[in-house]
Amino acid sequence: MTGDPGPDDVLTWLDGGPRPERSVLRAAVKESLAALVAASPGRSVEVRIPPFGAVQCIPGPRHTRGTPPNVVESDARTWLALAMGRLSWEDALATGNLRASGGRSGDVAALLPLV
Repeated sequence: MTGDPGPDDVLTWLDGGPRPERSVLRAAVKESLAALVAASPGRSVEVRIPPFGAVQCIPGPRHTRGTPPNVVESDARTWLALAMGRLSWEDALATGNLRASGGRSGDVAALLPLV
């Protein structure tokens, strides 16, 4: 680590180290969600990582009102572990820390890890 909070702090945290500052977590989640959208732009699946962000991705039918039919939701730690290849989709689902509903939500799994 360089001494400045950043991506190394997130990796250290995922490997059992101390939790990074909230601003570091927010930046890491937002960057990973942006990478997800860049990899598969669209509006058929909503990915939510409260309280840091939510995006729509995966080509297909667009959702405009109410609760989307295809939703992926996780805490920041689980999402970043998935995005960085430190956790499998199946293991995250099994722990209950990842929730995926709707027929298209599993399409996100094919895009992970992002790095």
